[in-house]
Amino acid sequence: MSAHNMRKMIDAITLLSQPTGTTISALCDRLDIGQRQAYRFIESLQVDFKFIIDKDTSIPGGSVRYFLAKEYVRRLSEIKVADLNLSMAEIIALYLLKGHGNIYRGTEIEANIERAFAKLDVFVPEGFARKLERIKTLIISADKFNKDYADKVDIIDDLTEAMLQQKTCRVEYHSFNDDKIKNFKIDPLKFFDWKGGLYLFVRTTTYGHIRMLAVERIEKLEIGKISFDYPDDFKPEELLDEAFGVVYDDPITVKILFGADQARYIRERTWAKSQKINEQKDGSIILTMKTSGWWDVRQWLLSFGPDAELLEPKEKREEMKGLTEDMIAKYSK
Repeated sequence: MSAHNMRKMIDAITLLSQPTGTTISALCDRLDIGQRQAYRFIESLQVDFKFIIDKDTSIPGGSVRYFLAKEYVRRLSEIKVADLNLSMAEIIALYLLKGHGNIYRGTEIEANIERAFAKLDVFVPEGFARKLERIKTLIISADKFNKDYADKVDIIDDLTEAMLQQKTCRVEYHSFNDDKIKNFKIDPLKFFDWKGGLYLFVRTTTYGHIRMLAVERIEKLEIGKISFDYPDDFKPEELLDEAFGVVYDDPITVKILFGADQARYIRERTWAKSQKINEQKDGSIILTMKTSGWWDVRQWLLSFGPDAELLEPKEKREEMKGLTEDMIAKYSK
């Protein structure tokens, strides 16, 4: 179900949960749909979601009212705060997670996040509201390098539906490497975010390879009618662990010398699962790690300037040497 239809479904449940229920006419007006679709919503709630929906035909004038069975309706006055039972630490954790939602700014996902936290404001214990406002002031989120997905709402929506239904899609994709629009079929598998960008794992239907696509580069997407089986051997967490960034290629073992000024920074983080750090007498360190995505590793090394020196492998060291010579030539003009 798309996010658009899900919103209508929620609105339908809201009307049906009223003490007086609702009519087909009221459903049509609220959801801006026809009678046939209104009946389908009610049927879907009963068949797909197993709700029990009663109807009352005793109203004068012949209007039929539909309403959720009482066991499915929990009125606000009956809900006890103890049911939620969130601690301050848990609420702070939720707001920290919310800070990572800036990637979805301008999309329906952002609107859903805001609605969810508005409900949290309602259900916090008495006397906690003031503390909650204070908590909000403690946390800010930086979105300086976030990508803009405001014009990709429909594509994100369709990808979500295709993943849930396991439907093969055809995409028009702007390839970064050769700056061309390519048309091919994919089996969409999993979203993930990386440094302010939204990506997804897909399986290409032509070769069966697992690839990473940037959502903002998908120009067009069409959901097909063919269903696909989710690959049993697909382990996205392992692929992300193996890749240094978002480029996944053949694994490579690199050995890098970091000066004493950068050594503490390097020690603070885990750069690869297989990393090993050797301390040097002068305070410098040698980081050895096996990873994939040489392009990302190379850009990372260049960001350290003279504070990092690639020792191995030899052919990549020669490549780095050529890059630095090109840079020197440009800055010598």
